[in-house]
Amino acid sequence: MTSKLDVSTTGEIMLRLSVPAGRRLETAAQFDVNPGGAEANVVALLARLGWRTSWAGALPASPLGRLVAGSLRSAGVAVDNVVWSATGRMGVYFVEFAASPRPTQVLYDRANSCAAQLTPAQMAWGDLLDTRLLHLTGITPALSASCAEVVLEALDRAHRAGVPVSFDVNYRQALWEPSQAAAVILPMLQGIDLLFCAKRDASQLFACVGRPETMLRDLAGLTQAKTVVLTLGDEGVIAWNGEEYMRAPAVPVESVDRLGAGDALAAGVMHGWLQDDLQKGLRAGVALAALALSQYGDMVVTTAGELESLLADSKSAVLR
Repeated sequence: MTSKLDVSTTGEIMLRLSVPAGRRLETAAQFDVNPGGAEANVVALLARLGWRTSWAGALPASPLGRLVAGSLRSAGVAVDNVVWSATGRMGVYFVEFAASPRPTQVLYDRANSCAAQLTPAQMAWGDLLDTRLLHLTGITPALSASCAEVVLEALDRAHRAGVPVSFDVNYRQALWEPSQAAAVILPMLQGIDLLFCAKRDASQLFACVGRPETMLRDLAGLTQAKTVVLTLGDEGVIAWNGEEYMRAPAVPVESVDRLGAGDALAAGVMHGWLQDDLQKGLRAGVALAALALSQYGDMVVTTAGELESLLADSKSAVLR
């Protein structure tokens, strides 16, 4: 009997209000509106690639909440277990795209959102864990004490049920200090199946330094994760599965929107992992990250056919 889902997740999703390059937030006359959230970005992309996915989290029972749920449904994500809040608000973030020498700026307005008020008692645990892979991130436990409890409960239930877990460290300095994040996140990573971590986060949170291969081995030692994926930005991605190193170089791209690229890479790796082909996953990850950089919005719009065409032109290497 197969599971109902391939990948399930929980976390926060917000509305992104952005102005194009050359416009300033303080003089904005209108905004582009796009839903975005690390976990939701991953399962939305996987759904577009043909996988069965679901997202469970809290949304306001309002037009804004229905907008977000509708966007997930249109991507193919199941939202049957959304917790609808009669009193909570939707978190939003504002993006000011900029050309050099100005950096793109992101301003968050997420305090007291209904997502931050989510509790373990509100979760449909049976449905969330009826999956081949449970995906979590380090953003959720940073939102509130109750959200940290949700993640801990999810991990405990998954481990006891034998459900594989994917976890993206995804450190956000606007939410907490590195030492606090490390103290909370590191225990959550113990023994998981698939760990994602940016090179910068590995250094800042876990004091992993040196060559990428050394950092991977150190992360594996700290967490006992079965597979560790270290993202290297413009240098691509490298992974360690306990037996060999695998690498895929970044795909050249003309970037228009940097937000969501890391989530796209994680989705690509899972795409391969679900097919028992980690090397394919790394290649898919860098290809999808390039697609994310080339289009506006956090959620990548693509098809399995487009991805296969990109993979046919990409190259990767296995380091032994």
